[in-house]
Parts: sequence; structure tokens; C-alpha cells
Amino acid sequence: GDEALELHRRYRGAIEIQSKIPVKDEHTLLIISNPGVAAPVEEIVKDPLKVWEYTTKGNLVAVVTDGSAVLGLGNIGPEAALPVMEGKCVLFKTFAGIEAIPICLGTQDTEEIISLVKALEPSLGGVNLEDIAAPRCFEIERRLRLETDIPVFHDDQHGTAVVVLAG
Repeated sequence: GDEALELHRRYRGAIEIQSKIPVKDEHTLLIISNPGVAAPVEEIVKDPLKVWEYTTKGNLVAVVTDGSAVLGLGNIGPEAALPVMEGKCVLFKTFAGIEAIPICLGTQDTEEIISLVKALEPSLGGVNLEDIAAPRCFEIERRLRLETDIPVFHDDQHGTAVVVLAG
């Protein structure tokens, strides 16, 4: 209780975004921004699959929720779900080295959720659906698997199955 509140208050959340490339001088800054960034951009324009080579896409997962079925707390909404999603992102980074970003959607409409996640696909290597109420979660997962070209992991379904099978 109190310790968790203090940690979240002190650090203002559980995650942060950092540059992989140390920027110690103007030269490096110009390489990773304008004008240097044009080189990987041009390569990706020529071959869109190069996005996997020149960007973080291949190691970036969105942890997506609508806040409708969070832990044992129920439909608490996207804001209250954010600490849980940040915690999930910490697990991805700590135990798998995967960069993860929490996406707490301000809608519980199935079509809107599918549309929003599909719109994010160009930036993502995968999607982890988290704490979305049944039965909508099953339809969202099924449709995203069919309509996107990235892995979709439904934590409340697939994660539970892994734990049960692992014994």
C-alpha cells in the first residue's frame, strides 16, 4: 500500500524513455535528427521492411488496455489502469529486454479499439492486450490477429494458458 504509493509518487510512474544513442555533441545530434536521419528514411522508403533494421519497431510492444477488467478491480477506466500497464512494461523490459509502452485507451468500443491499434501498427513489433473485459477481448484479439501483420498476445487468455500448462 504505502510503499507502492511512495515509489509511484517519487518516480512519477514506473517507466521512462531513453535514447539508445548517447548524444554527447552536436555532430551526433545532427546524425540522429535532421539532416542525418534522412539516410535511414530513404532506405525505408526504398524497402519498407528496412523499418525492422533501422528502428526500434522489432523490439517495441504496446501494452493496450481500455481499463475494463483490471486485476480484481473491475472496470476502473484507463487512467487508473495506467500504473498496472506501466508495471507490465517493466516486466517486459526486465525479463525479456523488450521495450514496451502503455497505451490506455479512452474507449471501450470494440471497433474503435481495433481501429486505434491497427493505426499504431507501423510503429510496433507486437501488441499485448491486457485487462480488456470479456467477451470483447476475444473479438478484439481475433480481429487484430487477422487484420495486422504483427504478433498479438492476449495476456488474460494466452498468459493464463502458459501458466496453467507450465504447472
